Amino acid sequence: MANKVTAHTGEKAPVSGQYRPAGSKHEITLSKGDRVPPNRQGVQQRFTLVDKTKHKR
Repeated sequence: MANKVTAHTGEKAPVSGQYRPAGSKHEITLSKGDRVPPNRQGVQQRFTLVDKTKHKR
């Protein structure tokens, strides 16, 4: 992936796919336009797109 797609806590996801929070091994699924969830510590966190959703046409 040439450009890394990132979103921060409270922002809307720019594209649909699997996102990994910084410093974590877990992934979450977000659809385009979904709000990025808060973390347990209550601080802003960066989520990086790991696997973009593939759409068939």
